[in-house]
Amino acid sequence: MAEHPIPLADWSRAPQFRLFRGYDRPHYALTTRLDVTHLMARRVAAGLSPYRACLFAIGCGLHAVPALLMRFRGDQVLRHDRTDLSMTVPLQSGDFTYAYVPFAPDFPVFEAEAMRRIEAARTQQGLEANSGARDDVAYLSCLPWLDFTALDNALPHADDCIPRVSWGKIVPEGDRYRMAMAIQVHHALVDGAHLGQFFDQLQRCLDGL
Repeated sequence: MAEHPIPLADWSRAPQFRLFRGYDRPHYALTTRLDVTHLMARRVAAGLSPYRACLFAIGCGLHAVPALLMRFRGDQVLRHDRTDLSMTVPLQSGDFTYAYVPFAPDFPVFEAEAMRRIEAARTQQGLEANSGARDDVAYLSCLPWLDFTALDNALPHADDCIPRVSWGKIVPEGDRYRMAMAIQVHHALVDGAHLGQFFDQLQRCLDGL
């Protein structure tokens, strides 16, 4: 996966980057509710997995917004062409481990690889957590027990700029189905307009499956 340096001298957003890089708490999280009525209908009609569909849709949303593919290392900013999706995988013991799935824009290709890697993760020894050696990932987690209204994540330090996406329980609302989803980002790289684009593309993806 290629990465492209972003020269600060030519980047229109450099002043915002420098501002928020100096904050003690530069991260913020936004939660919204998605319409998953089409997804639930497809679940019955075509046997579509809501979980893997959400993984794919999140990948679509992330890769539609260049700011969500940006990372910084010190004062160097770069943009990845593509990132892996790292998701929590529950274990029979009640604990969890992590899987890493490369994003592919074709859903059947992505789903097949996601199924393979998630099953492989269940047999691995250890947590396989990212040590910080790579930043070409996004962190994903599903909380199917909760219809949450807000969510915050544990973060190792102020310079962690990897997006984190979580989604919750699918609940009926009249003749529709809704689902909460939250994303947490570093404000030095990502603004509210970017998150609007992310959720718009994600919803389009869910509606198109």
